[in-house]
Amino acid sequence: MRHKAALAALDGKAVPAPEVCGLCGRPLGTRTEWHHVVPKSEGGRDTVPLHPICHRIIHATASNAELARSYPTLDALRERADIRRFIAWIAGKPPDFHAPTRRKPGQASKASA
Repeated sequence: MRHKAALAALDGKAVPAPEVCGLCGRPLGTRTEWHHVVPKSEGGRDTVPLHPICHRIIHATASNAELARSYPTLDALRERADIRRFIAWIAGKPPDFHAPTRRKPGQASKASA
């Protein structure tokens, strides 16, 4: 469900906090980011709650075009070898764990693009 649509549906009622990350399945911590499964720039609308580190790894490993074309669902994204390794690595970490996220070699950062 879209985040804004969920807020509108509650019409002023308290918003229940999402319980688990859409990518890794761990409980969410104090910060939650909303990820467009199909990027907004590629016509996507639906969002899912993620840990900030999980959100960063998605965008560090695949471009918006790749996400829309090759990984239009989180299940498809979880099949990538690098995402599987990340999920296995992050599994035992606390919900608010953070570490630097590196882009794959040769991928330009948004700042330099």
